[in-house]
Amino acid sequence: MRISRGAALAVHFVLDACLPPILRDQPWFIWLPFRMLFGRHARTFMEFKDRALELDDEAFLRVYRETAGVHVRRETDLNAACLARIADRVEGPRVLEVGCGRGHLAGILGRRHEVTACDIAIDADARARHAHVRFVEGNVQRLPFADRSFDTVVCTHTLEHVQRLDVAVRELRRVAARRLIVVVPRQRPQRYTFDLHLHFFPLPHMLLERFPADASVANRRIDCVGGDWFYEEWRTGEAAVDGVITAA
Repeated sequence: MRISRGAALAVHFVLDACLPPILRDQPWFIWLPFRMLFGRHARTFMEFKDRALELDDEAFLRVYRETAGVHVRRETDLNAACLARIADRVEGPRVLEVGCGRGHLAGILGRRHEVTACDIAIDADARARHAHVRFVEGNVQRLPFADRSFDTVVCTHTLEHVQRLDVAVRELRRVAARRLIVVVPRQRPQRYTFDLHLHFFPLPHMLLERFPADASVANRRIDCVGGDWFYEEWRTGEAAVDGVITAA
């Protein structure tokens, strides 16, 4: 299924803002559109939120693999404004993208930076299409990298999917030396959604509270960019210069 990010945001607006929750959250109301869109996987989408937090890593990944054919397929979930801002905001030579998907953003950033792209499963043709990017399979909740390994860490349209959001945030901060950039959908929580999202951020403080300020954060900000939340923070304590980690 192919749909642009702009069209997806328009659909979300109609579903989130125009339909009353008493109707939107009824299984009898949502079943027919789910059946039409997802076919035999409709029940998987209907029940995912009730089951997801109890699944082990293998079972969680299996859900995504088995439903891959009915998910929205596009080069990137990023809207154009977020894509441009990320390219402008990245600092330093060493960059990590967590939740790289098909590798579109990593490929763009790899033209100017030394990029490592990580996801729980690497898209089959991503390596071939982006040979200048280093691809590594790994879970955002257990990133296979040393502390402060990267000048900038970028994570887009990923945190809404994770089982343990607090753990994922700690891991992103752990491996970031200078800057952390996160993009998530501005989406209201619904019992049934046309995606496998577990976390929702309709208001900015709902994302900020997941990134509590502490001694490791020099500064932070959040903006709505092209309909999605764009969060960035500047790290303290360590800085990377020419790819070498040094005391700040």
